[in-house]
Amino acid sequence: MSKTNRRMIHFAVMVIVIGLGVVGFLALTASKPQLKRTKPPVPVPMVRVSKIKTGPQAVTIRGEGTVRPLREIELVPQVGGKIIFVSPVMVDGGEFQKGDTLLRINPLDYQLAVTLARARVKDSESRLKVAEEEAASGKEEWRLLYQNSKDMAKEPPALVAKEPQLAAARARLAADRADLQKAMLHLKRTELKAPFDGRVSDERVDIGQYVTVGKMLASLFSTRAAEIVIPFDDESLFWFDVPGFTPGNADGSSVRVIARIAGRDLSWSGKIMRAEGKLDERTRMVNVVVRVEKPYATKPPLVAGLFVTVEIKGHTLENAAVIPRSALRDNRIVWVVDDGGQLSFRKVEVARLGTDQAILRSGLEDGDMVVTSGLKAVTDGMQVRISPQSEEHRS
Repeated sequence: MSKTNRRMIHFAVMVIVIGLGVVGFLALTASKPQLKRTKPPVPVPMVRVSKIKTGPQAVTIRGEGTVRPLREIELVPQVGGKIIFVSPVMVDGGEFQKGDTLLRINPLDYQLAVTLARARVKDSESRLKVAEEEAASGKEEWRLLYQNSKDMAKEPPALVAKEPQLAAARARLAADRADLQKAMLHLKRTELKAPFDGRVSDERVDIGQYVTVGKMLASLFSTRAAEIVIPFDDESLFWFDVPGFTPGNADGSSVRVIARIAGRDLSWSGKIMRAEGKLDERTRMVNVVVRVEKPYATKPPLVAGLFVTVEIKGHTLENAAVIPRSALRDNRIVWVVDDGGQLSFRKVEVARLGTDQAILRSGLEDGDMVVTSGLKAVTDGMQVRISPQSEEHRS
């Protein structure tokens, strides 16, 4: 077979194969069912909701401050001398009762001063007695000398009656008695006694030390009560009573003081006592003073210097609703979902905003379901699904 015939045969076979492929493709395409255009379902977003319960709600105001003693003084001597006694409680943190002797200065010099002062008083009393006798004798001589004279009705002259001598004797006696009182007072001051129930801080004295008048030996603070100064803004002051500052004659609001100390969370009851005299010019805040009675009655105690949180029980709103802070939109709108899953916008009146919650004065009713989760796109009237976990977020 010639070369040309072989090429013709190969070409014919190729044409036949291609034709069979085209026929098969057309047959497969003709049997394929036609696809219909359909719209995908619109996804319904899922939200978490909080079921609202309305009713009386006490507004709680929180603040922070540092505990300080009600009274704190420096222990200083009023007389000088050598310390011969130091109480065992005279250490930092030592506890004492009112009237306890804390320190004693050597009293010998002051005892001698009292003895000398008493001797001078005795001498002055004796001199006054002599002067009185001389005055009486002078008056009697005057009477005998002028008993038949017209001058008898007159008082004897001052020199005859020894009046200057009497006045000098009386003045000297008064001065010596004052010196005796002063010497006795100095002797009494050789014992330094506690002026109140309290504790010692910053102790700087020991036995054998010579102390001078006015030198600080220790700091003492009272344990009868403790105070906490807390700054508040004008809006917060509306919700609780501060005697002498807020309107009315009500007593100060009750307070709960919270602190963590010695690995335990503890709380103490307290009361608002007053506001400090002036507004803080830097912060424009009002410093409110909270008092806690007997802070050292518990163990651990409410020690001075401790940083604490204070919760003040404020005024009560009669028909309020509490919602999570995350549920409030633009500070005045909430998203409410009805039983059919339709979301709607609701305007509310906010009474007070807290760190993690908001108290509403009006705008919600008992049983309303408020959306607490976020949505990327939201419209009034849109459909949503309620998350099964919503029940765990009820207020």
